[in-house]
Amino acid sequence: MEQLPIETTRKTGRPLSFDREAALHKAMLLFWRHGYESTTLADLTAAMGVNPPSIYAAFGDKKGLFLEAVARYVSGPVTAQSLIEEAADARQAAWGLLNAAAHGFTGVDTPPGCLLASSAISCSAAAEDVQRELARIRQSVEMQLQHKIMDSMAAGDMPLQTDAQALAGLVMAVIQGMSTLARDGASRDKLLRTAEAAMQAWPSKLGITS
Repeated sequence: MEQLPIETTRKTGRPLSFDREAALHKAMLLFWRHGYESTTLADLTAAMGVNPPSIYAAFGDKKGLFLEAVARYVSGPVTAQSLIEEAADARQAAWGLLNAAAHGFTGVDTPPGCLLASSAISCSAAAEDVQRELARIRQSVEMQLQHKIMDSMAAGDMPLQTDAQALAGLVMAVIQGMSTLARDGASRDKLLRTAEAAMQAWPSKLGITS
């Protein structure tokens, strides 16, 4: 999954009196657990251990802080983009995304579910630009998977009549549903079995499911 092009430059002045990366990680976990709009500035200052002026100096405002938290969430050594690009074919790419979701949504040290999904659900019209950015990230992943499916079709690994757009959408819909299940308390094992069940709908070379 591509990282957001977020501007992190802050105004010149005294150096920060706190660990910016540690504070950002704490903010990410708070947004992850409660969503964008339900997380207040008071919640953030308490969790990050900094005062509002320091947040404004380092991140601009709550939206800037949230977008940086999202960028942190989607970055790392293994991303949705790398899972798709490095997979041998579309089937492996889809399974890689589902498997990563099952593990990521049930981490021991992180809130259940997906930060992007929980934040998008809680966004109102007042945070339309935030919701739009979250949708852009998800749509980017879906489009990358769709292209991978089309490549597999061209290579003869999938039936030419496969609806690449619908199949990519199905994978993304299952991932969104797995996030809800995780937030409802579903175990990692249940999510993995859900992912395996979803893969039963994957078309084979002969046009039958496998």
